[in-house]
Amino acid sequence: MDPLVYMILVFTFFPAVLWTIFKDNGLSPYKTLIPFYNYFLWNKLIGKPLYWYLLLFFPFINVFMVFLMIVETAKCYQKYDLGNQALAVIFPVVYLPYLGLSAKEKYLEPSKRRVIKKSTLREWVDAIIFAVVAATIIRMFLFEAYTIPTSSMEKSLLVGDYLFVSKMAYGPKIPNTPIAFPFVHHTLPFTQYTKSFVEWIKLPYYRFPGLGKVKRNDPVVFNYPSGDTVILERQNEDYYRVVRMAEQEAKYRFGTRYLPGMGRKMIWEQYHVTSRPVDKRENYIKRCVALPGDTLQIIDQQVYINGQPGFNPPAMQFTYRIITEGRPLSQRVLDKIGISSEDAELYKAYGVLPLTADKAQALEKVPGVLKVEKNLMPKGMWSPDIFPFDSTYRWNVDNFGPLYIPKAGDVVEINLSTLPLYQRIIEVYEGNRIEVKGNQIYINGEIAKTYTIKQNYYWMMGDNRHNSADSRYWGFVPEDHIVGKAVFVWLSLDKDKTFSEGKIRWNKMFRIPK
Repeated sequence: MDPLVYMILVFTFFPAVLWTIFKDNGLSPYKTLIPFYNYFLWNKLIGKPLYWYLLLFFPFINVFMVFLMIVETAKCYQKYDLGNQALAVIFPVVYLPYLGLSAKEKYLEPSKRRVIKKSTLREWVDAIIFAVVAATIIRMFLFEAYTIPTSSMEKSLLVGDYLFVSKMAYGPKIPNTPIAFPFVHHTLPFTQYTKSFVEWIKLPYYRFPGLGKVKRNDPVVFNYPSGDTVILERQNEDYYRVVRMAEQEAKYRFGTRYLPGMGRKMIWEQYHVTSRPVDKRENYIKRCVALPGDTLQIIDQQVYINGQPGFNPPAMQFTYRIITEGRPLSQRVLDKIGISSEDAELYKAYGVLPLTADKAQALEKVPGVLKVEKNLMPKGMWSPDIFPFDSTYRWNVDNFGPLYIPKAGDVVEINLSTLPLYQRIIEVYEGNRIEVKGNQIYINGEIAKTYTIKQNYYWMMGDNRHNSADSRYWGFVPEDHIVGKAVFVWLSLDKDKTFSEGKIRWNKMFRIPK
């Protein structure tokens, strides 16, 4: 059965747990099984206004409303203390039938209940619980606040932009690890490495229906695909890149005594390494440049999708070499062209800056600037850090592909040549075991010539093309990693300025990312 159908059925007939309570109050218990009417009678039983009932028809808000109705039901049986109300919410299938069955428990109409004056502490506790539960549901299923930490999307989205990410845009996901400390991602506050979640309960991937699907050029937030394994002392680095570098170091150090895996062993002995479930991996934001079923190619920095030139964001940046008369560019010039000091490499007569085409033309006119030239890696120059990390594919950031982006149901050919492209999909994202014996490839112990892709994949790239850790460095982004769509920037702060110097970028606030 489809999980959504199952959840709808459970929610529709949940009032069946009130069977004994309905019977205790002279109502036919069979009415707990009548969809919609059962909730109407329950709402009437606890003496709440009609809008409570109407709120039950709003997805995700209805979950919160049911919690409130359970608490109000407990109050009808004079359960005013926090402990009993918590038991009712956590174990409703046991606690609510008990209230109706027990001779000691008596129902009292809401209008006849005595007014209980809460202590200040209890009022604060109730308010905090209410706020935490409501905010958690909103954050989990509707939208979440997000801050741009790096310059990978400049100048479309800036470091210091505060934005809202819509979970409803593509459909909210059920969290893989539902038991977690609220309002933090993967690490407890005031600790360095302590996890904010436990894996006692692990839920499979499921996405509720959304308002639409991922489209080309959407600014998408997703869980970092290479973040399944993390070096705690070096969390801002890609674990797999660190291991590849360690393997190269081990080859050099041990020579003929080198064995595959020595570099990885060195890393595990030197650092604390941990794993993270999908929902607790770092959140990244990039632009979706290719969809499942597309063929992507980059030729001299121009992205092509299915043979046609792709969309070039107006604020797209590349790295430029700057030659000056002998003096580095001043901070005033950097501020004028909107370049962060940490993104600039400046020397006496030479510099490297990320620039849009317009800013590059403007910089050419600055007194003392002799030359502004875009960096370009030629076709055929292999970059070992570029996916799929195999010299067979002599690709780099500026000349890449062609590469087909797999979609669910595709049957791809598996051999020693194509394995670097699909190995991570097969092993990590789709949970299979691969072995290579001679020229034969085994998947789950059986010889494999083909493999059927189980889910859709996407290709994400930053608008700051030479300063973006994106799909060119880790490969495909699985559909189960997609979090939501950036929909609104509500605040923009310049990290290089004080408030008196214009820290708030008023012209960048209250805008829709494009």
